[in-house]
Amino acid sequence: MSQSLKCDTEPNLFGQYVSGWRDVACLTQSVVLLFISTICLGAQEIVGPEPQAGSIVGIVMDSNDGVIPGATIVAEEPSSGEQHTITSDERGWFELKELRPAVPYQIAISAQGFAGWTSPAITLKPGEHFLLTDNRLKISTVETSVTAVFAEELALEQVKAEEKQRVLGVIPNFYVVYDRNAVPLTTKLKFRLALKATTEVVTIGAAAFLAGINQAADTPAYVQGAKGYGQRFGAAYITAATNILIGGAVLPSLLHQDPRYFYQGTGSKKSRALHAISAPFVAKADSGRWQFNYSSVGGDLASAALSNTYYPSSNRGPGLVFGNAAITTAGRIANALAQEFILRRLTSHSKGQN
Repeated sequence: MSQSLKCDTEPNLFGQYVSGWRDVACLTQSVVLLFISTICLGAQEIVGPEPQAGSIVGIVMDSNDGVIPGATIVAEEPSSGEQHTITSDERGWFELKELRPAVPYQIAISAQGFAGWTSPAITLKPGEHFLLTDNRLKISTVETSVTAVFAEELALEQVKAEEKQRVLGVIPNFYVVYDRNAVPLTTKLKFRLALKATTEVVTIGAAAFLAGINQAADTPAYVQGAKGYGQRFGAAYITAATNILIGGAVLPSLLHQDPRYFYQGTGSKKSRALHAISAPFVAKADSGRWQFNYSSVGGDLASAALSNTYYPSSNRGPGLVFGNAAITTAGRIANALAQEFILRRLTSHSKGQN
């Protein structure tokens, strides 16, 4: 700093004049220094108030207006990377606090099983409490596809197990479900079971046995001999095959019904008997609900109607259709009763039994 003025006094007149000038100069200098010091102290000590922080609140919901607890909510300031994270409570509620005003935030919401959601930039005013809306989460398409694949694979494994079910280890018993948690069959699996049943050696052998009985009874009115036996065998096999394919695959696929018999296994004998007797008339839909068995009844009638095309003309007519359908339905009832009370103990590889 420059050398300060020396403020002393002289006894002569000129000295008095000079001394007065010096006194004024010293006073001026002191005032200037005090002003500068005051400005510096003010600049160091006087600080303006911080802007009041804001908050963002909301409820995490799905597309059906159901709340989603446990969702993760992140507020991020893109330019700086600053993040605020919170989890929604059991009501789906959240509140992001201590957010700086005049700063653009993006809100990202995620939850297991749902597609993520990101908001446009939100800039808060000082002290503002912003309500976040239109933040509904949609079910993730990836999760849905994984679930569908899993259900199809599970159904395939169940069908593979059912294809091993045989009475006394020989007679196929594919169309019985012992597992209470069985999943619905896909169209592909319904046709797989039907084709497996129609091409079984036992099915072909049963048609050959029935043809021999019909040959001895001379019914239907084909000729006798090898030709007549072949015709009776063909008629018996085609009737069985069309019944299985139409009632066990085609109609169940179109009507979304399960063609299998669902073993009850528990309860009173009366309830189990009623369950078995109703089987040809009550089916389990692919949705899990019980409904009228259009597939079974329709398959029996359709198969009997088709027999008019290959039976002898003397055996054709409505009597053939309804007679064969009634016989087939009665056979279904007898089979269901046997399944419920007898065949379970004689069936190998039956899984999921009660």
